Amino acid sequence: MVAAIGQALPRPRKCSLVSVDQIGLILLVACVVAMITRRLNLPYTVGLVSAGIALTWLGGADKLVLTPHLVFEVLLPPLLFEAAMHLKWRPFRRDLPVSATLAFPGTILTATIIAAGMRMFVGWPWISSGLFGFLIAATDPVSVIAAFKSLKVAPRLALLVESESLMNDGAAAVGFAILVTLAQGAAPDPAVMAQSLAWMVLGGLVVGAAVAGGVLLLAGRTQDPLVEIALTVIAAYGSFLAAEHFHMSGVLACVLAGLMVGNFGGLGALTEQGRAQLLGFWEFAAFLANSVVFILLGGHAAHHGGQLLTVTSATAVGLVLFGQAAAVYPLCLPFIKSKLRVDIRYQHVMFWGGLRGAISLALALGIPDSVPEKEEIILAAFAVVAFSIFVQGLSMPWLIRGLGLTEKEPSASPQPG
Repeated sequence: MVAAIGQALPRPRKCSLVSVDQIGLILLVACVVAMITRRLNLPYTVGLVSAGIALTWLGGADKLVLTPHLVFEVLLPPLLFEAAMHLKWRPFRRDLPVSATLAFPGTILTATIIAAGMRMFVGWPWISSGLFGFLIAATDPVSVIAAFKSLKVAPRLALLVESESLMNDGAAAVGFAILVTLAQGAAPDPAVMAQSLAWMVLGGLVVGAAVAGGVLLLAGRTQDPLVEIALTVIAAYGSFLAAEHFHMSGVLACVLAGLMVGNFGGLGALTEQGRAQLLGFWEFAAFLANSVVFILLGGHAAHHGGQLLTVTSATAVGLVLFGQAAAVYPLCLPFIKSKLRVDIRYQHVMFWGGLRGAISLALALGIPDSVPEKEEIILAAFAVVAFSIFVQGLSMPWLIRGLGLTEKEPSASPQPG
């Protein structure tokens, strides 16, 4: 059962890569989009998706294909690793009870609500509804975090959104993998499934810690910044691929590796010069990975256009919003009388900022062909991602300003001690 669940996620087999000239085109478009969106004060991801749509209409991106292998094996590790590197350990540990509650029980609650709704209103079988529920529960707050940086919101709000999203991605991927094995005919044995779940989660964390620890030990023996950067690349991809090889959670392994390198690398393992160059390298890597993902997403949306505007898609969008609300507001209540209390304005941002992106699409594209509703699920996932980028992403700066969360921490928002 453990091996079967591990094989449910996209594997390193015949990875579809874009060519060098396509990478050049994407980089050029990404640079132009970055300059234009900065001048217009628009979310960068909206510009990238729009550029992908325009490229497809103009015939310049016919061979650019978004595949689960490309996302999982090439683009996802740098995105996870770079985001985790910037999480500060002390505030992360302080708010871990809140983040973990929103990420793990919250993901299960969101997925359950969405699955029940799709079963009730669309008529999909339970297994297809469950697959969609878990894959679309994975959040991707790239444009939200970018808005946070430009508007200078409170550090705690940014931390809660990003840390919850990183853990949420791991939880969603594990839940999805378990359901894929059931879709392929595995017996639903609760004991075996619980054992497999523990193997994937705990095993992923162990692999991430082991790889990051080994890399930091090696980095401490060199003064060459280029070698230090190369070692962190090994940490990102090595942790992810090693965990996946042993049928564990590559997402959680990569996140923990990034957290360790980002926080413990400055304790003597990395030189000051190497650390500065390291941050610049990974910022560029994340920029490139996001550019590829969102431009290809736009291309896919252009190909399917009107197919995304269906009752099924509208239902999916509504259920995702309802599920996100149910995973934020009620689960913040247990902390209301503690030092970890989450300001209600923060909760509004966490609800509306629960955008969907790369992981949801990679999981959707990786659904087995034996699932009859596969194409419908993929189209519904793309519709939700498009809505989150163009509607939620565009309106996020207005929401943040309207709630008075810009520039400095509001005095009315209590901070944990």
